Amino acid sequence: MKNIILILSILFTFSCKSQTYPLRTYTDVPDNSYLKDIDNELNDYIGTWKAIWNNKTIYIYISKEINKYTLYTYMDYLIIKFKVTDATGTILFDNTNLPNDKVKIEGVNFKSGENKYFLSYVDRDLCMRSGTIIINFTDSTKTQLKWHYGEDENWLDSDCFYKNYPPAQRPEPLPYDAIFTKK
Repeated sequence: MKNIILILSILFTFSCKSQTYPLRTYTDVPDNSYLKDIDNELNDYIGTWKAIWNNKTIYIYISKEINKYTLYTYMDYLIIKFKVTDATGTILFDNTNLPNDKVKIEGVNFKSGENKYFLSYVDRDLCMRSGTIIINFTDSTKTQLKWHYGEDENWLDSDCFYKNYPPAQRPEPLPYDAIFTKK
């Protein structure tokens, strides 16, 4: 009897494989399912991109994570590392050496019914500054990327190094709006 229960348990375990769904699935999916970039939509974003804003240059390095576990499901998503320099070339921000599991910008998914890709930004080095980034291509050549960053309200606790700085002197790691060109 014990052997039968053991065999049935093993068979049940193997029959409960996770299911694969397209990345643009917007309905509830079972836990441990895989939202896969079946159409390779994320591949067009991969690479090095450059924009200029407020006398600063920002380079973003976009790569794709495949079959990574996020909360309740596995999925393919984009990650972004970035480097910001001032007009003289001095590096102001650089997180390009972070391991992929510690990046500050991670993909969420495409907005339902649109070709806008949402990402989440959380910067532990800047007092948990956070927000949402939306990217999309400006035309069919996919060599220019429109970027919009919406910053969350940033409650600064007393330990934050820039708490008493006036807003104009606070760190500004990301542009709010920019057009990036693929390099």
